[in-house]
Amino acid sequence: MHIVRYLIILVIVSALNANEPQTKKIAYLVSDLKIPFWDIMRKGIVSEAKTLHYDLQVYNADNSLEKELKNTVKAIRNKVDGIIVSPINSSSCVTILKLAQRANIPVVISDIGTDKGEYVSYVSSNNYQGAYAIAKVLAKHMKMLGWEKGTVGIVAIPQKRSNGKARTAGFLQGLHENNIKSSSLKQQVDFSYKETYDYTMEMIESDPNLRAVWLQGSDKYQGALDAIKDARKSGEILLVTFDAEPIFLELIPQGIVTGSAMQQPFLMGEKATALLDRHLKGKVVKKSIELPVLAISKENIDEKLPLIKRNVLGLNLDAR
Repeated sequence: MHIVRYLIILVIVSALNANEPQTKKIAYLVSDLKIPFWDIMRKGIVSEAKTLHYDLQVYNADNSLEKELKNTVKAIRNKVDGIIVSPINSSSCVTILKLAQRANIPVVISDIGTDKGEYVSYVSSNNYQGAYAIAKVLAKHMKMLGWEKGTVGIVAIPQKRSNGKARTAGFLQGLHENNIKSSSLKQQVDFSYKETYDYTMEMIESDPNLRAVWLQGSDKYQGALDAIKDARKSGEILLVTFDAEPIFLELIPQGIVTGSAMQQPFLMGEKATALLDRHLKGKVVKKSIELPVLAISKENIDEKLPLIKRNVLGLNLDAR
């Protein structure tokens, strides 16, 4: 009698478990978490995935194309229900999309973009607008200082990336409208402190009219500042960036960094996860979402501080 009762209970429990919805798994394929921008985006994805009750797996490529490919294969073999990807570049994203499509796994792209391929949605920043706006901020400061005839050097992210091309085009347009000339453009390869330092020093040494340097990233800003200092050009060459670091909350008001075009990576991560969730639930999803970039200088940093702390820097949040 006890055995029969036990078997009945076992059958009921098994049936109940079978009816329980299984937690879906999603993967985040990211180019390099050593770069703060991507780690902040990861926080946004973690936060939204937790809210929506997803099991999230994060795969960091450490800026290696080989590792990025291996991570893609791992995620597919782990039978994830969806993928969010921030690829190393737009061309490598094509391969990721092909592999995911073969496995029938939906993909949302969060920044960088792709040269071609099928995906659910693409979350990006308006890189052109952000670069254009920060060029206008820089031009205003150069004119205030009487440096209109000076030039601006650019330390660029790889121009194979869609976002890199847009940043360069927007910034050059902003300079052109203010009759300020650009100097040389040097593309980052390893994104190191030394690379940024060397590129900045080379521009200073090769162009006596250099009055500003624009970094298309932010995390190696110290390399540029140190090069300017070592060249004995402090106070003679301005620095502006794309993206931001927490210390910019101090450096911009102090005038050490003139301004920054700040993307909103935490918000981007949230949006990408929410879009993937909508798709997995069979809802209509916009093919492309473009978020504004905040052009921040000493004049407006106090006003924009709450947005900067949350959406740009991911500060004072539980996601880790």
